[in-house]
Amino acid sequence: MLESLDATLLARLQFAFTISFHIIFPAFTIGLASWLAVLEWRWLSTGNQVYADIYRMWVKIFAVTFGMGIVSGVVMSFQFGTNWSVFADKGGNILGPLLGYEVLTAFFLEASFLGVMLFGWNRVHPRIHFAATVIVAAGTLISAFWILSANSWMQTPTGFRVGEHGLLYPTNWLEVIFNPSFPYRFAHMVTAAYLTTAFVVAGIGAFYIWRGRHVKHARVMLGMAMIMAIFVAPTQLVLGDLHGLNTLEHQPAKVSAMEGLWDTQRGAPLMLFGWPDQEEEATKYGLEIPKLSSLILTHDLDGEVKGLKEWPKDERPPVAWVFWSFRIMVGLGLLMITTGVMALVLYVRKRLFDTRWFQYWCMALTPAGFIAVLAGWFVTEIGRQPYIVYGVLRTAEATSPVIRTPIAISLFAFIMTYVFVFGAGSYYILTLIGRGPDRGDRAYGDHGLSKPPIATGLVGEKGGNHV
Repeated sequence: MLESLDATLLARLQFAFTISFHIIFPAFTIGLASWLAVLEWRWLSTGNQVYADIYRMWVKIFAVTFGMGIVSGVVMSFQFGTNWSVFADKGGNILGPLLGYEVLTAFFLEASFLGVMLFGWNRVHPRIHFAATVIVAAGTLISAFWILSANSWMQTPTGFRVGEHGLLYPTNWLEVIFNPSFPYRFAHMVTAAYLTTAFVVAGIGAFYIWRGRHVKHARVMLGMAMIMAIFVAPTQLVLGDLHGLNTLEHQPAKVSAMEGLWDTQRGAPLMLFGWPDQEEEATKYGLEIPKLSSLILTHDLDGEVKGLKEWPKDERPPVAWVFWSFRIMVGLGLLMITTGVMALVLYVRKRLFDTRWFQYWCMALTPAGFIAVLAGWFVTEIGRQPYIVYGVLRTAEATSPVIRTPIAISLFAFIMTYVFVFGAGSYYILTLIGRGPDRGDRAYGDHGLSKPPIATGLVGEKGGNHV
């Protein structure tokens, strides 16, 4: 088995494994931090203790997830030195500062004010605590800004020159940061993070309602999550279309792989399903909708779409992976939109919180956001191949001069360690979910504030709801 894998493929597998673990945590914490800010704002505005109870439950989950994201991110970053030293050497002048800015402007901000979020509930002024929550939420977005800027530059590199020994040097930092694909990728990813959080919250809320536990809290969770499904899921479809058109302009081979198209043609059909065979250069057993691919990609029924045969074989990405990952992502996105439509209909009929089959549906879609994010990430990263910096540096030329055996051993060690560490973290999160929100034991106490500053007269001395 090991003999069939070269060092480059093993290095790619190791990075794919660690980044797949890592990305699910930022995808969750970005949305969760913003939701926590909304929850605390609602509590300060209305005095409804339910919002505070939900906040205190989910901020614990946020802390655990944030910690696991840090651990997995540190492990991932070390691979630039161990497995991808040539890439680090050639691209470090550009990517190093971008990743450094992420630490300086986002990570320090998040880490500093996370302590106030977790331990300042009864120790600081409620407005200060709310400000800390907002700052942490902003920090997650700033972090996403820099990371996605770096990744987008690798997809659509601009604002650089190739110097001696193939080293890449920035010539215009604005062009580096705001490269052609960055605005679309940033908007698409942040929206995906919000939807990921929304469907986790919806699934947990539906579970509580189904079990008849924490019903008041669960109705708030499910209701707020469905607002995201109603308005944000369709927005994501539009953002995805814009991102796809940008990809067609700058990485057309990736789009051809997504569509499973081999021959350039006008009025290209949309391949719903099929099996792309890279050896025979054909998509077998295809189920097509005539001319729809041209309409989506060129906004013209007879628009021309390039096929994969336009590129040499060594310039084509692994088609089957890109083709199926794209369909998983889009399929789950359509299910999210469908969920929003169903929620709106049930809300109008005043049955949103007591429809049994809808509760099952929401519980089933709890992991949908994570799966969609991973599928989208596979499309992005695998579709870029054979390049690590698109059109500039090939993946095979970017690896360290390391033989395959140590990479295989470290990959096995990573798998075993991750299963143990993140299994324990996931178990603790499930324990917090099983325990549910505290029921208004206290909100703000011994620091001299008896009630939220905005909702004067609604909350009593111990934070109990008097309405």
